[in-house]
Amino acid sequence: IGKTCNLQHPSRAFQVGEHHYNTGNDLFACMLDKQMIYSCGYWKEADSLDEAQEKKLRLVFDKLSLREGMKVLDIGCGWGGAARFAAEHYNVSVTAITVSSEQAGVARERCAGLPVTVSLCDYRTLQGVFDRIYSIGMFEHVGHKNYRTYFEVISRCLKPDGLSLLHTIGGNTTTTNGDPWSCKYIFPNSMLPSASQITRNYEGLFKLEDWHVFSHDYSLTLKAWHENVEKHWQSLQSRYTETFHRMWQYYLLSFSGAFRARSIELWQILLSKQGVRGEYRVPR
Repeated sequence: IGKTCNLQHPSRAFQVGEHHYNTGNDLFACMLDKQMIYSCGYWKEADSLDEAQEKKLRLVFDKLSLREGMKVLDIGCGWGGAARFAAEHYNVSVTAITVSSEQAGVARERCAGLPVTVSLCDYRTLQGVFDRIYSIGMFEHVGHKNYRTYFEVISRCLKPDGLSLLHTIGGNTTTTNGDPWSCKYIFPNSMLPSASQITRNYEGLFKLEDWHVFSHDYSLTLKAWHENVEKHWQSLQSRYTETFHRMWQYYLLSFSGAFRARSIELWQILLSKQGVRGEYRVPR
């Protein structure tokens, strides 16, 4: 069906937010780190999930060379952890968007008093111009029929000398559909891009500055999330059924195994519109 139909059409954009990201803030608060970052941590010299997620955020923002006063766009902001971190530690203003009403509410609370604006909207409706744009764990919901549109939106909203970072799970082969089980039970309308699908669709719009692979780190992150859920399950089971518990266990552990087996990948892709002039050493 994904070959002919646009499963990620704007009319369907909010389905994954309603089905998955609105599952329950209590569940995600127990499962995730203290900043509620729902994406792969960076475990280089990290001993805990909290450390791994902070190192990931610093990695992202250092790659983007954030400087005080910049206007930054966060596409798929989750519960606002990355936007808050950028505003607090890099003194930038952030416009953040999500398709989850539950995420938007929490993000606004967590970013109160900071130069962070949180909106409930689809990325295709974005307006404005920004110094830096990043997307962490959102591209998996874009869909192959919309990849070019995504990069056109980034190009339209990014200043000529700007940088954009894409943090996404990737697949080793080109497909037009997502995994049937995860699409049905976990992430409706999702699919993993291949490297060729990404490069083909940003061609002519961006220049590649860096492609960073740290897939095994997502296996570690998912195992940490699973351990947190199990540790807090007694307090969660009054709201969530045992069927949900088994489904959630399978989701976290099967994805962890897939990353460990390198069946799927984790990529950070740094793009510029004009090409960075002179020597630029990308942080690791």
